[in-house]
Amino acid sequence: MNDHAIRTTPTSRSAGERFKRKAGSLAAGAAGAAMLVIVLVAGMWAIEVADYVLPVDFDAYGIRSWDPEGLGGIVLAPFLHDGFGHLMANSLPLLILGFLAALRGLGRFLLASLIIIVVSGLGVWFTSTPTTVTVGASGLVFGYFGFVVARGLFDRRALDIVIGIGVAVAYYSIIWGVLPGEAGISWQGHLFGLVGGIVAAWVLRRKRAAVPAY
Repeated sequence: MNDHAIRTTPTSRSAGERFKRKAGSLAAGAAGAAMLVIVLVAGMWAIEVADYVLPVDFDAYGIRSWDPEGLGGIVLAPFLHDGFGHLMANSLPLLILGFLAALRGLGRFLLASLIIIVVSGLGVWFTSTPTTVTVGASGLVFGYFGFVVARGLFDRRALDIVIGIGVAVAYYSIIWGVLPGEAGISWQGHLFGLVGGIVAAWVLRRKRAAVPAY
């Protein structure tokens, strides 16, 4: 019996190494995304527990429409909720959509979150009935939905497109939340959160190299 040496070409070896690097990078990104989003939601639960236990009404620090002093609530409102039922309704979609939004990098995720919070908060402040106080992470939920779906359109990466399509199919029904409906539900926060997510996807889209003209 003869022994045969199998020669591995540089091309096949480098392709395998690239695949391992990409797989390792994706796994590390997924772990970091999961940890960050879990910490984010856990922080919201800690705040709600403190709001329940302490003799302080944290919800008063939400967005007070048309009140200049209420502008500070734009940053605080996503982390405040009107009771545990409200927080429970937001927690699962926030975990899922936040995780998917954070897969492409924690830096981009944080910037996208900031854009969503500002766009959603300003929209609520300008369009809600004066003196209305708005709290809740629904703007972030709709924002991450818009960000993940629009990211697939703007970046045109295969994985982002697949994720975007999957999210659009699984959560398409939440789109109805951007329309005026049940009293006490901030459709403004939903609408402008969605707008903020699309804006964030456009601002943070992957820049393509310019093709030189001859």
